[in-house]
Amino acid sequence: MSKVIVAGSGVIGLCTAYYLHKAGHHVTVIDRGNIQHGTSFGNAGYISPSHFIPLASPGIVAKGLQWMLSSSSPFYIKPRLDVDLIKWGLTFWRRSSKSTMEKNIPPLNEILHLSRALTSEIRDELGNHFRMEEVGCFMLYKSAVTEKHEIELAKEAASMGIETKIFDAKGVQEMEPNVEVNVRGGILYPIDCHLHPGDLMQTIYQHLQTNGVQFQLNTTIEGFEKEGRSVSKVITDKGDFTADEFVLATGSWLPIVTKQLGVDLLLQAGKGYSMTFENVERNLRQPAILVDDRVAMTPMGSDLRMGGTMEISGLHSPMLIKRVQAIFKAAKNYYPNLPVSFPASDRIWWGWRPLSPDGLPYIGRHSKFDNLVLSGGHAMLGLSLAAATGKLVEEIVSEKQLSMNIAAFNVERYN
Repeated sequence: MSKVIVAGSGVIGLCTAYYLHKAGHHVTVIDRGNIQHGTSFGNAGYISPSHFIPLASPGIVAKGLQWMLSSSSPFYIKPRLDVDLIKWGLTFWRRSSKSTMEKNIPPLNEILHLSRALTSEIRDELGNHFRMEEVGCFMLYKSAVTEKHEIELAKEAASMGIETKIFDAKGVQEMEPNVEVNVRGGILYPIDCHLHPGDLMQTIYQHLQTNGVQFQLNTTIEGFEKEGRSVSKVITDKGDFTADEFVLATGSWLPIVTKQLGVDLLLQAGKGYSMTFENVERNLRQPAILVDDRVAMTPMGSDLRMGGTMEISGLHSPMLIKRVQAIFKAAKNYYPNLPVSFPASDRIWWGWRPLSPDGLPYIGRHSKFDNLVLSGGHAMLGLSLAAATGKLVEEIVSEKQLSMNIAAFNVERYN
């Protein structure tokens, strides 16, 4: 079997290492951090086949421009002269058409369902140490306009075999007996599940470490050596590492790493925020997305996590407290007597989601090299798609028949 280097130890990188090791490959994971603070730790924890609509969809540009007028809106792009941002923005605008969305829904739907099944398999194999619960996820709304849109999405989901349950305000309240819920109604997607993402990361990491996978953490990739059509070595600040195959899964830093190989990738980092409240006296029973405000609410045992926003402002931008306050305000608007208070700044988490221009991930080999696989651009679906992505990358490296057609995820589709 091959010696494989996986660059990146987020949930995509760890799931990739998990399947590569399971297939018998010798795996080394390299990461600039220490598997403690990345985006894979602070997200909402959803595994969501219900999220089959790609990020680039009709109306999203107009809505985004409207939101940009407010510093506390769910979406914000920091104006700046940046060639990569301009290229990404123009491509995103062109891809936000109905025809492109309809073309992209089937492959996204397929990989979401594949990943949902594989995540359950990981739980069964490693044990449910990450608090995976299969109670579905609510899409809650306050306005008639949002209600109409969500019901139309529910009908589309049903046409693809995804179960939906529509609730009025009374029905939603009956599902949440511990807190008041101020909504017009909601749609429950029973197929969705949630878990504690940090615990999932630790579970996979400990399993891999115990079983011989090597981890080179707190290590920065500084370059690569190439021989003809092959990558031969990765150069880091802690020494050089050789392998037969190289998988790049470095999240929002992916285009920075690929550029060192002469490979350009259209990808922007979208910042999100979250707050986790411990030992909530009257907690939610159901995870929910507050659709009008784009806020996610996730009960994690006795804890509660709320998060949201999409802020494209660069990898080195500071926290914007107004955006965090907007998340908290929305949560209190939907759940007026939720017994939580706005946290101190050191209790606020933020991280970056890697955004491709069409909302689909990049998964596959690059034609410039025979032993290079790219894996990234999963946007808000990194956790939802991690298991399937890891499995597909393993199949590519092992030269097996793929579990699904990945043409829609072509890493060179914007070249």
